[in-house]
Amino acid sequence: MKAVRVHEYGVDPRIDDVPEPTIQGPWDVIVDVGAAGLCRTDLHIIEGQWDPIQHPTLPYVIGHENAGTVREIGSAVSNVAVGDTVIMHPLTTCGLCAACRVGQDSHCANATFPGINADGGMAEQLRTNARAVVRLDAGIEPKDVAALADAGLTAYHAVRKAAGVLFPGTHAVVVGAGGLGHIGIQTLAAITSATITVVDRSEEALELAGTLGAHHTVLATSDDEIAAKVADITGGGAHVVFDFVGESGAELLVPRLIRNRGQHYVIGYGGTIQLPTIEIISREIDVIGNLVGTYQDLVELMTLQAQGRVQLHTKVYPLEAALDAIHDLEAGRLVGRGILVP
Repeated sequence: MKAVRVHEYGVDPRIDDVPEPTIQGPWDVIVDVGAAGLCRTDLHIIEGQWDPIQHPTLPYVIGHENAGTVREIGSAVSNVAVGDTVIMHPLTTCGLCAACRVGQDSHCANATFPGINADGGMAEQLRTNARAVVRLDAGIEPKDVAALADAGLTAYHAVRKAAGVLFPGTHAVVVGAGGLGHIGIQTLAAITSATITVVDRSEEALELAGTLGAHHTVLATSDDEIAAKVADITGGGAHVVFDFVGESGAELLVPRLIRNRGQHYVIGYGGTIQLPTIEIISREIDVIGNLVGTYQDLVELMTLQAQGRVQLHTKVYPLEAALDAIHDLEAGRLVGRGILVP
């Protein structure tokens, strides 16, 4: 089968012919990949940022946002059948460790992470397990939901955590209306009552944000101008800022957009947050990290998707054009998510 594999960090992946995956245990599920999302994490993988954390063995297949059709199941699998259309939670988890027992799948002590530390879904087939698959409603196409498996799930997870403090009269600021942010905006509109302000450097992205539920938009110019505009719109700063960029200076700007006792949700990554400790304690600012969401988060997100309340803005590429998609993402030519279809 064809697969997109990283052979060397700092170098474009290759499209290789590799063996098809096989059932290796009773809980395994083999999926014919219908679509794989392209994420900035894939760029960071290619750069080598994840190597010190996950130590994947090169070469390996990337792609951690996947949906498709069940091809084969292990002897113990009963929650899906051959032919079902499914979306995959990014991690394959054990169900037995302390984190799994309390529903925190993304912190499973025995997890593998296809596309991060094991072969992923930018390929014609993927091996996952029964705990990772969510059956989709009839008529849902994998290409329309694949990126919800990670980008959508991560955005939803952050908003879900903050929802309890985003009651009527509060202000949420979204930094970055791209692949993650455009899903976060919709989720905020769907499950909170906050007034939503979106900051982005792309006029096209801000136009999209306005159609997805943003009440106000701010074009990114100088940090001073952004901070002044946000302070004016929010009446003194956001109650919660969701940073879907996390690099290129956004992570340094965000503390200026928060009111005292506000919360800085870190979702995008790549940069370094620098805050004087006296500012953290005197303003009582919370800085909150967000990993990919749980299996339950994914079930809830797919419910919103089926209701038409969360939709992806995508550009579809054939799997053979994976490098074109990667270069478009690197160059900022993608608004929304890139989707690879075998």
